[in-house]
Amino acid sequence: MSALKSRTGGQILVDQLIAQGVARATCVPGESYLAVLDALHDAAIDVIVCRNEGGAAMMAEAEGKLTGRPGICFVTRGPGATNASAGVHIAKQDSTPMILFVGQIDRSMRDREAFQELDYRAVFGTMAKWATEIDEAERIPEIVARAFRVAMQGRPGPVVIALPEDMLTDTAEVADAPRVEPVEPWPAPADMDRLQAMLGESRRPLVILGGSRWSERARATMVRFAERFDLPVATSFRRAWLFPADHPNYAGEVGINPGPKMTARVKEADLLLLVGARMSEMPSSSYTLLDIPVPKQRVVHVFPDAGELGRVYQPALAIEAAPNAFAASLERLQPPREIPWKQRSAEARADYLERIGKPRALPGEFQTSEAMLWLRDRLPKDAIVTNGAGNFAVWVHRFIPLDGTRRNLAPTSGSMGYGPPAAVMAKRVHPDRTVVCFAGDGDFMMNGQEFATAVQYDIPAIVVILDNSMYGTIRMHQEREYPSRISATRLRNPDFAAYARAFGGHGETVRTNAEFGPAFERALASGKPAILHCIVEQEALTPDRTLSEIRGG
Repeated sequence: MSALKSRTGGQILVDQLIAQGVARATCVPGESYLAVLDALHDAAIDVIVCRNEGGAAMMAEAEGKLTGRPGICFVTRGPGATNASAGVHIAKQDSTPMILFVGQIDRSMRDREAFQELDYRAVFGTMAKWATEIDEAERIPEIVARAFRVAMQGRPGPVVIALPEDMLTDTAEVADAPRVEPVEPWPAPADMDRLQAMLGESRRPLVILGGSRWSERARATMVRFAERFDLPVATSFRRAWLFPADHPNYAGEVGINPGPKMTARVKEADLLLLVGARMSEMPSSSYTLLDIPVPKQRVVHVFPDAGELGRVYQPALAIEAAPNAFAASLERLQPPREIPWKQRSAEARADYLERIGKPRALPGEFQTSEAMLWLRDRLPKDAIVTNGAGNFAVWVHRFIPLDGTRRNLAPTSGSMGYGPPAAVMAKRVHPDRTVVCFAGDGDFMMNGQEFATAVQYDIPAIVVILDNSMYGTIRMHQEREYPSRISATRLRNPDFAAYARAFGGHGETVRTNAEFGPAFERALASGKPAILHCIVEQEALTPDRTLSEIRGG
């Protein structure tokens, strides 16, 4: 063992990140953690400087989604931390490992309401899995190692660590902590035996996949399980990438407005196998698909954290296991000699194909559905698609199937502004993959400033803005509840193509579907971050209904 050497708190912290295998970090700089920034100067860590802390935190959350290890974000105290809170909330509801480091006031100034002072344990106490503050430099390895473990184990989530400015300049002699690997809870053999028996007793089973902690191996094993048992498999809200859309056992997404046939299928199931899914408000259609506390369906709930099992729904069988371990345990289960639900599986697949088939024509020269279908046939099988929140996302989720290794990064929390920063990080992590962000006009303006980050670091993600000059989702609800009384939902937007060019990117305006394909090809060929500004008719509010139809009931 090498002799200990005296290091500043800032240097110790950066060394811990390296020991944990951190390859990159996002930040908005602040004087409260200058010692960390100085230590990062000579470190083998890709530091991405962002334009707003919210964008920086969402980039870190996106990395957590992509890698399964905590995305790292540094922000300054007070307004820096509160700006970053949107990303922390996404990580919480999406079960994503993430660590937010916040610069803090000098320890000697506590409780005086010093400049930008906040109590981060109180501010993030209900939003993070763990919020703490490091008082002594020698405790940095201990606390950082614990933070990685907390962020990844059980149900993953965000950790917030405050860093007093003077602590970061203190020196200490302390050893680095070793790399942390999360514990993988495994199902008990008796639980798997019980599941085998329940499958044998079932006539109308349905599998729903969701959550995090999924590996490619677990996904492949789940596909083999579905094939051997000929099970219909659905995915939870914004988790469609967990099962290949081109597979004959895929039945579609249980998300916002899953459609009457999927709704009936969930309600009529006699066995629901929930793997990693929480079945919270969105996938449960506002908690109407399953009775609370005891569902009519026999529910087998597989989740890596016991705190979630029985929290809302009392399952017939609760299995505390991570998706990887559970999937591996499925290999020993054997299907019945005759599978009584074969026809139901075929019907589920047919219903899904019908739902994503030929879309309805809507008002306007630009048909969003047609643009999605064009991309569906041309995006590589390993493309990464990102989006934030808004009605526009319904088209993305319905008409761009996640075949092969395609991924979708999107917030189950419904946070607007997620798509652009997530696309920047996705393209940084996977520079050889095509990355496309879809954003509404209101959605894009929440974090559109991160287009400057993409240009600064030469990250050629493509942003498709679907502009209907309004907060479309809110307008939809407004027209339903208060017809023709438009209030606070109109938007006057800039020329987004010019916006892209002003930053040094590629920008084009698209008004018809004939213009879309060539414009997309030029954006891809430019090798630059790009924006396609697509003008959408306001009447074309969802793939299924126009604004007038909603207003008229």
